[in-house]
Amino acid sequence: MSSPGYTIESLDTGLRLLLLFLEQDSISVSQAAKELNVARSTAHRVLSTLQDRGMVSLPASGRRYVAGPALVEIARPRLVDPDARRWVRPVLEDAVTRTGETVHSVVLLGSQILVLDGRESDQSIRVGLRAGMVRPAYATSAGKLLLSRFDPDLIMALYPREELLRLTPGTVQTRTALMQQLAEISTFDYALSHEESERGINAVAVLLAGTSWRDRIAIMASVPAERGSDAELRDIAEKLKQSAALLGPPPPAR
Repeated sequence: MSSPGYTIESLDTGLRLLLLFLEQDSISVSQAAKELNVARSTAHRVLSTLQDRGMVSLPASGRRYVAGPALVEIARPRLVDPDARRWVRPVLEDAVTRTGETVHSVVLLGSQILVLDGRESDQSIRVGLRAGMVRPAYATSAGKLLLSRFDPDLIMALYPREELLRLTPGTVQTRTALMQQLAEISTFDYALSHEESERGINAVAVLLAGTSWRDRIAIMASVPAERGSDAELRDIAEKLKQSAALLGPPPPAR
């Protein structure tokens, strides 16, 4: 509830600007000024203040601001609610039928991924459900796919240390190596992983939906390593994309 007469104008401007970053991938100074109906100088000062606090970042191009690590870490993904899970469920059911493998829906929680929901394969040798699991994003195919859509400056801020925690011998070991992987993945519409999060499990992920960093969602098929060669995973990726095409209209925003 608003309290007329008690609004702190500069704070209100900053909060309204943060709300814009929850809806868009990047914002210029002139765009911020127009959206907030303030002078360019005011928009620039507010953006600079938010940048100092890690809420927004200015990439090396210096043209458009993006969400910063602090905002990405605290913002709740829009798709973490029961309505969103029901929305994606038919895709998961179709994907497990097409691929014959266990499939999950995945979103980013800052520098980690959250497995929202899943459907388990009925094969005798299969990967079990991982719904509710949280893992470092860099150690999963879905996480790397979602990270690859971020500006490199944001990746650097999300992972400030060069050395990365290894979950298995296959986990990427350094931020430099991760950045190289993400640059390659950004040119594709899928991402692979080979025993990077858990031993004996390979995986492939494709983007399912989303127009901004806060509402992107991926679907990931997890496969026993013995039948998860690159060729087999790429074939599964094509089947996942066929399932993703069946996604209906999103639930209304809350």
